[in-house]
Amino acid sequence: MDAPVWLITGASRGFGKAFAQAALENGCRVAAGARKPEAMRTALGESEQLLPVKLDVTNQQEIDEAVKSVIDAFGRIDVLVNNAGYGIFGSLEETSDQETRAIFDTNVFGMMNVTRAVLPHMRAQGAGRIVNIGSMASFACDPGGALYDATKFSVAAVSEVLSLEMKPFGIESMVVEPGMFRTNFFDVSSIRTPNAPLEAYDVTPARGAEDYCLGHNYQQHGDPQKAAEFVYQVVSSPNPLPLWLPVGKDAVKKFEKKLTKMVESIQPYKEAASNLFIDE
Repeated sequence: MDAPVWLITGASRGFGKAFAQAALENGCRVAAGARKPEAMRTALGESEQLLPVKLDVTNQQEIDEAVKSVIDAFGRIDVLVNNAGYGIFGSLEETSDQETRAIFDTNVFGMMNVTRAVLPHMRAQGAGRIVNIGSMASFACDPGGALYDATKFSVAAVSEVLSLEMKPFGIESMVVEPGMFRTNFFDVSSIRTPNAPLEAYDVTPARGAEDYCLGHNYQQHGDPQKAAEFVYQVVSSPNPLPLWLPVGKDAVKKFEKKLTKMVESIQPYKEAASNLFIDE
């Protein structure tokens, strides 16, 4: 049996690179998408199992050409990892419409467009697994994360819908929700701040969260290679994919805390909210 084929977006660094390394080390064939594919062999090493592809997820032509090149080279796509994305700190008031549309173009619409391009091939195969990289912010928000958290909530919603829509075709979908891992995510190449910050927010939790994260860059306790191997094992298991996969102790705790808070919040209103029928 031929080795499974993984297509990974944003594979040149961070979690994308870690996912690519885990898949390659486990014998998979990997199409590693990046804006500068020539850097992929330097990042991941020389391997006949590796296919670097030029892929800017905001460019539909590059998406179509990348998917075609993977099918031409490997004949199929078994796993799609939608990893490309970036973050932006800042309160909602500080961020512009342009900044909002830009992050949605990459984090949400890019993910959707790559998925649309891959789905016909997975349907033809009668199988496939879609792994969308969210964040613990895709389940529970923090101040200063209005735009980033909104994109990751969208990623989680699309993942959930796909798990329902694609089930008749043998295709599964899940969202991976990592906590704080020691990647380059808090570098200026991956995280942005508003073009027009407001001084009024300097003493608010929104700015405090930003300062904390930037001040703890490369001090995160999570090991991205261990996380990538864990995700690989989940994806490669014969068991059905979980719909949500929090990754990291902080993500698991945040997941559980939010679930508890959701249940508690409805209790005072549960009976009244459940009895709103039209009087016949």
